[in-house]
This record gives sequence, structure tokens and C-alpha cells, in this order.
Amino acid sequence: MSAEPGPADGWRLALGTLTRIPAGAIAQVTPAVARTAMLAGSYVVLPVALASAAIGAVAVRLGAPGLVGGLLVVGVLGQLTRAMHWDGLADTADGLGASWDRDRALEVMRTGDVGPMGAGTLVIVFGLQAAAYGDLLARPWGWLLVTALVAASRAALAVACVRGVRAARPEGLGQAVAGSVPVPGAVLTWLLWAGALSAVAVLSGATWWAGALAAFGGVASAGMLLWWCVRRLGGITGDVLGACIEAAATGLAVVAVVAL
Repeated sequence: MSAEPGPADGWRLALGTLTRIPAGAIAQVTPAVARTAMLAGSYVVLPVALASAAIGAVAVRLGAPGLVGGLLVVGVLGQLTRAMHWDGLADTADGLGASWDRDRALEVMRTGDVGPMGAGTLVIVFGLQAAAYGDLLARPWGWLLVTALVAASRAALAVACVRGVRAARPEGLGQAVAGSVPVPGAVLTWLLWAGALSAVAVLSGATWWAGALAAFGGVASAGMLLWWCVRRLGGITGDVLGACIEAAATGLAVVAVVAL
């Protein structure tokens, strides 16, 4: 008889889904496991975020231009996360741009081929993130600031999987985790990251509200994309989850640069 799924399975699901760190198989994704995984996403990714930020910071410290350091952060993140969020972002962009018909949009997303909308979106998002990270790495404690911004972006999962948001399909990752996060849990997650980013902003020589403003930029970016996907697709899919993460990462990074 298989063991009853517990909280540890949620953390393992988050670790195995969001990183390349081996976490083992999950026998069953229950609502409790899904809820834990979506809330834990921003914490299990901390080692990956730290490694990416450290490599970018070393490059900048050795004299590389900030944009090179930022591109290294983005590139290493892609490798350590199997670029799953990139795939989700590209597929979501292609689906939303393909047709006003819901079924057609979902079919385009299902194929996985990257079209012009997806490719263009990836270039713009990568460019914004790399430029922002490169600028931030040059600041005092810049590596810690970039680490926190990357990790906080995964809190977009708590927003995308909040109660009331349905799955767009009857199968897949979206169906397994849709509506699994209570509203208070999503709010608390972002409040915690707003506090953490505010503390790091002060270390970096900025005012505390710069970090809070960056957190608002991240949750607002993810929320707007989520609203659009729910309106067009009827709910979320695994691709939409990845796209929301990248939207949050971009919003966090760009607002942080402006605010700091």
C-alpha cells in the first residue's frame, strides 16, 4: 500500500518541477500537495537563483559589461530550470496571438512549436531581464538583490493558482494545481517577499519602499497576464504558469531598476 501524500511531497513536487535538482517521483498530486508546491515554489528555487546571480556577479566583478552579467544570470537560470518557463512563455504568446478562438489558441499552445509571436516575446523578455539584472549586479549587494528578485518571481504560482481560477483543460499540470491556493496564502507569500526585497533594498543603499514597489511590479505583471489568459482561454495551463513566472520576473526586475 502506498504511503499517504504529505507536506514533503509538495516541496518535492515544487523542487522537481521548478529546478533540475533531483527530487524523486510523486505518486499522487492531491489538492494539499498542489497547494504546498505552489506556495513553496519561490523558496525551493533559492539555490538556483543564488547560483545564477553569483555567476553573473563574478563576471561583472571581473570587468564584464553589466549586460553580459545579466545575460549569464538569465542563461544559467534557463539551464538550471530546464528552460520550462521559457517554453511556457513562448507557447502562451503564440496561443494568445494565434486566434480569438479559445480552442484554436489552446491547440496552438499544445503543439509546442515556437512561432513568431513566441520568439519575439522571448527576445524582449530576455533583453529586459538581462539589462535589469546587469544594472542591479553593479550595486552593493547586487548579487543578493538579484537572487531575491528571481526567487520572488516564482511566487507568481501562488497568484496563478489562487482559489477561483479554473484549469483551461481537463488534463495537464494546470488541471492538477488550479485553484489550490487560498487567497490569504497568496497574499501572505507576496507580503513576505515584499518585506524581504525591502530589506535587501536597504542593504543596497536604497530606501525600503523600492523593494516593496518591485514586489508590486511583479505581482501586477503576473496578475495582468493571468487575467488575460483566463479571459481568452477560460483558465490556466502549465504553459500559462510558466508565462506568469516570466512576467513576474520581468516586472520585478524592471521596477527594481527604476525604483532603486
